[in-house]
Amino acid sequence: MTAPASGAAGPEAAAGSVVKVTGSQGAWQLTVDGQPYTVKGLTWGPPVAEAASYMPDVASLGANTVRTWGTDATTRPLLDAAAANGVKVIAGFWLQPGGGPGSGGCVDYVADTAYKNDMLAEFPRWVETYRDHPGVLMWNVGNESVLGLQNCYQGAELERQRDAYTGFVNDVAERIHQVDPNHPVTSTDAWVGAWPYYQRNAPDLDLYAVNAYAAVCDVRAAWEAGGYDKPYIVTEGGPPGEWEVEDDANGVPAEPSDVAKAEGYERAWDCVTGHRGVALGATLFHYGIENDFGGVWFNLTPDKQRRLSYYAVKEAYGRDTGGDNTPPVISGLRVGDAGAVPAGREFTLSADIADPDGDALTYGVLVNSNYIDQDKALRPAQFRQTGAGTFAVTAPDRLGVWKVYLRATDGRGNVGIETLSVKVVPPPVDGTNVARGKPSTASTEQTDAYGGCPCEAGDATDGSYTTRWASAWADPQWLSVDLGERTTFTHVQLAWEAAFARSYAIQVSDDGQNWRTVYETTAGNGGIDDLEVSGTGRYVRMNGTARGTGYGYSLYEFGVYR
Repeated sequence: MTAPASGAAGPEAAAGSVVKVTGSQGAWQLTVDGQPYTVKGLTWGPPVAEAASYMPDVASLGANTVRTWGTDATTRPLLDAAAANGVKVIAGFWLQPGGGPGSGGCVDYVADTAYKNDMLAEFPRWVETYRDHPGVLMWNVGNESVLGLQNCYQGAELERQRDAYTGFVNDVAERIHQVDPNHPVTSTDAWVGAWPYYQRNAPDLDLYAVNAYAAVCDVRAAWEAGGYDKPYIVTEGGPPGEWEVEDDANGVPAEPSDVAKAEGYERAWDCVTGHRGVALGATLFHYGIENDFGGVWFNLTPDKQRRLSYYAVKEAYGRDTGGDNTPPVISGLRVGDAGAVPAGREFTLSADIADPDGDALTYGVLVNSNYIDQDKALRPAQFRQTGAGTFAVTAPDRLGVWKVYLRATDGRGNVGIETLSVKVVPPPVDGTNVARGKPSTASTEQTDAYGGCPCEAGDATDGSYTTRWASAWADPQWLSVDLGERTTFTHVQLAWEAAFARSYAIQVSDDGQNWRTVYETTAGNGGIDDLEVSGTGRYVRMNGTARGTGYGYSLYEFGVYR
């Protein structure tokens, strides 16, 4: 397949391909216009409207297919760009609850006829719109909904819903075949647990589809043990996901190295092509440009920079990389004590870094709080290079387990990325915490179970950073500790949870009624506040006057030191 010659009619004027699943048990193949076709693909991530900018790069990798999760009025630019570059599209249709655990809304596939009728009308409409487009390879109904239904139902009802869902997928497949007899229909789910349901309830599917990452090489054995009589494609595959790896010492998934990820793509493709006559190819995950938590884990081109996995896929798909300038390689990323990095203080990050082409490298350090607040964004960290492969990095001042990323770019469009986790802990304070274990009171306390509460006043002076005080969602609020006797102190440390004070004062009192302010700010930003502040009194309180979030005020610990 080639792009139209100059002056030739564009894709919309061209006739659509005839795509068939041919052959018999264990000897199937996919054909396009009568010619054998192995799916050598990638899942598609960039904006559809920008497909013409990215599709030539996809084709340069040796890929002949991209896979999407939705098809609608915005899809045409993707199909046009694909056809112009000799690439075809596995066009998806989304069904709830798609995307596996934690994704999508619940649908009653037994009784919700309105939803099913809407989809039975919607999907064939777009099939009719695009069936003659030369960019179409096949139609894919649903994504991981058999798995996702476990978030909606349990026990016998879950089984009823899974049967009803896969029966509905068959209804959609039958309707699509009526509209378009020239392209196969498949349905994707996570791993092969859905295949018995498809075997029982969806005979009109032309082939099965499976998302499998670290377990992709086990699909063949599962297919053989299940006695299936249809071929399959892998619609997501590659290196292990965070749900498949062991936890590190900080209790979060240990992300594979760039080298290990590249090997994961090679291994996945070898296992797909090794199941000859049954596995008809794969769309490996993921041709995306996002430079966030998930993008660094899986994207071949995060932030539009090529990494080792990009070249591994290119080699797997039969293209020569011998003349390519390739990415820097980072290995052995380490921190002296990754389990106790003081908040706001510098720690040393070190690694072995090499560039195969001898290019001058530029470095960046980023941090991510996904395991604290599910924020996927990567944010630049303050750092300075202190030697060959060593960096002094300023830790975030918010407590919890953070991901730290070291990036090396070569100025040639390539990047090496390695990441590990660090546990940010309160910085040590000289002296004795005279507030620890002392009676505390507050203007309000959160007494319900929201956010891991009840969260009482005493939880902020119990010496534990796993408990917290939380107030009502209103201004002002205060937390006071009774030191038992008039005491002089020289330092206060506030360890804020996500709900912090924008404006607050530290106040002292001898009677708990009349207060003197020894410190105040209108620029609080949460995290750890280490305050070199002196005062004398029996009672010390934090008096919050303006919240930094829409929630209340919340402190893990209120330390008063002498």
